[in-house]
Amino acid sequence: MLAKVLTCAVVGLAGELVQVEVDIARQGLSNFTIVGMPDTAVQEARERVRAAIRNSGLVFPPRRTTVNLAPAELRKSGPSYDLPIALGVPLAPA
Repeated sequence: MLAKVLTCAVVGLAGELVQVEVDIARQGLSNFTIVGMPDTAVQEARERVRAAIRNSGLVFPPRRTTVNLAPAELRKSGPSYDLPIALGVPLAPA
């Protein structure tokens, strides 16, 4: 089971709907992966989200966490995905 959060990407002058899917697996080593054609700023969201969750008093799950940004063919850029990812992590059943 995974948590789904909707957000929007700006493509030119239009907006595209982006679905942020967060899956926390019970087996495997502790890891945090973001997939779905993210640029460097989105990849850096891993550390920002970890810090934000810890500083808000919640516990970041010490499990294998995978974040999928769909649709995969749309290039994702910028720090605007930090909030949907940070919302999805505590919502995902561990």
